[in-house]
Amino acid sequence: MLQPKYRLAILDDHPVVLQGLVNVLSGEEAFEIAGTFTNVHDFLQFFNSNPVHVVLLDIILPDGNGMDLCKDIKTKAPDTIVLALSNHDQRSAVMKMLENGASGYLLKNASIEELVRGIHDALQHQIVFSNAVKEIIARPGLKNMNDAPVLTAREQEILKLIASGITTRRIAEMLFLSKFTVENHRKNLLQKLQVKNVAALIKAASQHGLL
Repeated sequence: MLQPKYRLAILDDHPVVLQGLVNVLSGEEAFEIAGTFTNVHDFLQFFNSNPVHVVLLDIILPDGNGMDLCKDIKTKAPDTIVLALSNHDQRSAVMKMLENGASGYLLKNASIEELVRGIHDALQHQIVFSNAVKEIIARPGLKNMNDAPVLTAREQEILKLIASGITTRRIAEMLFLSKFTVENHRKNLLQKLQVKNVAALIKAASQHGLL
C-alpha cells in the first residue's frame, strides 16, 4: 500500500526561491507540494479550503508578515505545522514566530539536508532550528535588545519616503494608496520602532540600518 504523502504549502515572494524549494522537496517521496504562493492573499484563499500538513513561510511578504500569518494559520488549523524559512536572523523574529505557534525557524542558507530533516522532525512534533538559528538563540540576549524590527515591504518603502521628507498626501499619490492607508502604515512604523514622532522614527530607523 502506498504511504500517504504530507502536503506542503510554500509561501515566499521570490519566484526563484519557490522554484528551488519545489525542485528540492518534490524529490522527497514523503512530500507532495500542495501549492506555492508569493503573497498572503492568494495563500489564504487556498488555505481556507485546502488543508495542508506543513507551511513553509517567509517572514517578509508584500502584503503582510509571516509572524501575523503564522498566528492566523494556527488559529484556523492548530494541527498545521508552520516552519519559518527566512533570511532574517534577528533573535526577536525567531522568538515571535515561536510565540505565534511556529514549530521552528530555518534560515535560507540552511543545507538541503537541514531543511528536509527539519520538516520531518517538525512532523514528529519537535521544535526545529537550522544550525545558524541555534547559534543566534545561544547568543547573550543583551545585544538583541537592539535588533531591528521586522518591517513589511510596504512599510520599508513608506519609511524611506518619510525619511526623504515626502508628505503623507504625496506618498499616497505616488503609491496609489489612500491617505488613510499611508497614515496607518506610519502609525505602525512608530509602534514597531517604539518612537513618538517622525524625527525619532528616522533616527531609530537609521540606527537599525533600515534606511
